[in-house]
Amino acid sequence: MAAAAPSPDPLDVAAEATRGLRGLSTELTARLPRLLEAMRSLGDGPDAHTVLDRIVRTAAELVGARRAAIGVHHAAGDAAEGQGLADVVTYGETDTETDRERCAELLADARRAESPSDDRPPGSYLSVPLRVGEEVFGTLYLAGKRDDGPFTESDRHLVEVLATEAGIAIGHTRVQGATRQRERWIEGSVAVTQTLLSGGAGEGPAVVAEKVRELADAVVGIVLLPEEGDGGLKVAAVAADERSGLLGTVLPARSPAVPRLLAGQPVVIEDPAADPLLGTGVPGRYGPSLMVPLSSGERVVGVLATAREHGARPFTATERTLAAQFAAQAAVALVLAEAQRDRERLAVLEERDRIARDLHDLVVQRLFATGMLLESAERQSDAPEVRERIERAVEELGATIQEVRMAIYALQQTPPETPPGLRGRVLREVRAAAVPLGFQPSLTFVGPVDSRVGTATGAHLVAALREALSNAFRHARAERIEVVVDATGQLADGRPSVRLTVADDGVGVPAGGRRSGLTNLVRRAEALGGSSGVGPGLGEGGRGTAVVWEAPLPSEGA
Repeated sequence: MAAAAPSPDPLDVAAEATRGLRGLSTELTARLPRLLEAMRSLGDGPDAHTVLDRIVRTAAELVGARRAAIGVHHAAGDAAEGQGLADVVTYGETDTETDRERCAELLADARRAESPSDDRPPGSYLSVPLRVGEEVFGTLYLAGKRDDGPFTESDRHLVEVLATEAGIAIGHTRVQGATRQRERWIEGSVAVTQTLLSGGAGEGPAVVAEKVRELADAVVGIVLLPEEGDGGLKVAAVAADERSGLLGTVLPARSPAVPRLLAGQPVVIEDPAADPLLGTGVPGRYGPSLMVPLSSGERVVGVLATAREHGARPFTATERTLAAQFAAQAAVALVLAEAQRDRERLAVLEERDRIARDLHDLVVQRLFATGMLLESAERQSDAPEVRERIERAVEELGATIQEVRMAIYALQQTPPETPPGLRGRVLREVRAAAVPLGFQPSLTFVGPVDSRVGTATGAHLVAALREALSNAFRHARAERIEVVVDATGQLADGRPSVRLTVADDGVGVPAGGRRSGLTNLVRRAEALGGSSGVGPGLGEGGRGTAVVWEAPLPSEGA
């Protein structure tokens, strides 16, 4: 296959277009500084849409057009490619819905025929393609000169130069946006892996669902695991702002999506209402949806699904690729975390077995031998009181032996799989933090933590604890950390609350330093109707930092 021709240098393209400006009238030459200033400002936009707004406005003002519009084509590989325009940006006399529809029609017409239809007078419009490299990503359309004259060849040259620079600016903005997007997904993968491998295997599906929802700018994240028996997929975790009722529902094996997903293929649903592949109530509730397999090697351990609200933009080809890569990493982390959990469970069982053997071989035998000695002493004693006391002691020893044997039996049984309560999850986070810190933080619970704190609030509290401990490790250089979880607190308005305090004796929060971690804590608390802040730490004179995170609890009678 022949090698692709190298893309032309954008500066060469701009220079070529600029050559056409030679010999222009004094009036048009006077517009060159304005053109150059417009070209300079195009790259200042924070995102592609802002740059497009500037392009369409600048082009209209540059040639005196009454109205202008840019039609953005769907990117190659997107599911909607070839289905009209991805976006329309307008400027000027296009304020009504009819004007906007007309602009969309003209832009679509220009794309099909490389120029608008012949039913409009020559010179009444300008149509210029917008390119990023060799890709035509859109069309710039201008209509209606303010002086009622025609668009001239000089106008076309000016707009072409502007379009060339616009393509460079859009390309730069796209690269920056794509880089930021990839960084977010990579950071998300790392965060999920760290959480799962630090002891969060039991909460793995919930962690993955919450993270994909955040990364995909979606309204829901779902993890489905294979259902034993019928070959379907069962919803194991749901992350959403509102109660969804999806947890525990099953996507049956007969659904067209299931064989594709279990074969390792993604499923993209642009309009769930018209293409109800999920079959679990999701299609009627959400908009564009994406399902990707959680694959580790040849094994599909589950499915990761996410959906946006009705009317939202569909998932792009880049987003589908990033989601698939995230799912692959999450699947590996889930498998490794489960293996780690199995090893820990095996170590516990082995230790229980060792304790049971020691109890049987040492304690029970010694108790039994002591009982025989006492029985012998009882027979040899002439004092009734002594014999009575020895007899009671022998009975107590017999009862103790029986209780020890029952304990041995219990130790030899496999412990039931029960999800850890909030106390257990907090304890696990604190123990995990001891590894990077080099010391064990102290931990105190106040009040009925497990029974008073709900599931959602508990999940946010654990995440806040993880963030606070991470900040202490990375920035505080502390030698002592105290963690307190108090379920008997009260907010300023008198509502009952759970309060998390993470205090250290470190260097404190530096002035002007990054506060993204503290901001995340505030957002989590405020999302629940609570608050978060910092105060003096444990060191002498209040040196260090105390992070206080608080969220409301339901009333006792609620």
